Amino acid sequence: MTPLNRNQMAWRVAHDIPDGSYVNLGVGMPLAVVNFMPDDRDIVFHSENGLLGMRDLKPGEEPDSELVNAGKRPVRMLPGGAFFHHADSFLMIRGGHLDFAVLGAYEVAENGDLANWRLLDSKSAPAVGGAMDLVYGAKKVLVICEHNSKDGSPKIVKEAKLPLTGRECVSKIFTDHAVIERTGDGMVVREMIEGLTFDELQDRTGAKLRLANDWKPLITPDLPVEERPSRKKQVGEI
Repeated sequence: MTPLNRNQMAWRVAHDIPDGSYVNLGVGMPLAVVNFMPDDRDIVFHSENGLLGMRDLKPGEEPDSELVNAGKRPVRMLPGGAFFHHADSFLMIRGGHLDFAVLGAYEVAENGDLANWRLLDSKSAPAVGGAMDLVYGAKKVLVICEHNSKDGSPKIVKEAKLPLTGRECVSKIFTDHAVIERTGDGMVVREMIEGLTFDELQDRTGAKLRLANDWKPLITPDLPVEERPSRKKQVGEI
């Protein structure tokens, strides 16, 4: 059993976003999703700092230090892309104009509660930022995160213990072990990596899971491990 790496997780999220969607990518792991969008899909990416219609840098393309996304990573703009005031950006979010928000997570509760902005032992100043707007403004919230923390504790839990970003807001979770959808019947496993049994997945999870009758193996291309940024990790990055 080999868990997915971060690039493979981002690839899987990218292939779940339908053509024509307006999407916000949260700071940290979600930013890699833009690199793996299928060529036949027209996706418009939004950033809280006032960008609409951005794209990733192409190989060898020089970054522009004055053109960055909300995660402070350099980007480029597609033809027709727009720049606007920070307040206008949040009007788009709060007005329900985004189809998806892709966010990282420290914890996701069985009822869809999300905690992704502060660990209890964090020495950083509290900074929930725009995530609390995104979880309610976007039509669907997709979470991308490792299935377990470094100490082995589950990130998908019965009840969140960390400060919440939003209540009952998560639609789907993409981890290095599985794709799990929150439904009216609880957490449903749609896909699992090969070599992992449902009982093993349940043992790694704090919430009660149910295996879909039509579940599939979670298969992605062979992709290199993500090169992590050398800059100091940003507050709230997951």
